[in-house]
Amino acid sequence: MTARHLRGALLLAAAVPLAAATAAAVLRASHLKLYADRHRIEITARPRPDCPRCHGEGGWWTGGAFPETEACGCWSARRELRIRLLPIPAWNEPPF
Repeated sequence: MTARHLRGALLLAAAVPLAAATAAAVLRASHLKLYADRHRIEITARPRPDCPRCHGEGGWWTGGAFPETEACGCWSARRELRIRLLPIPAWNEPPF
């Protein structure tokens, strides 16, 4: 391996962790959550901790005999991104 190829390999080895750390910092600053496995990559919104309406909880309970959670607009109105990578294997038998 020549010095030029070695230098390129070392730069690439240093760039991958730096890119991952930068992506994690950007996602944290923009209140996004990243989930990745071999079947999909998902980027979803999280509640803002400084939201004046929900105070970072993501919603509140509405009253009544059967209370329900009402989602706050600080995260529920934002889009989510899903990228399919590998197909999920089909079940050969029912799951019960």
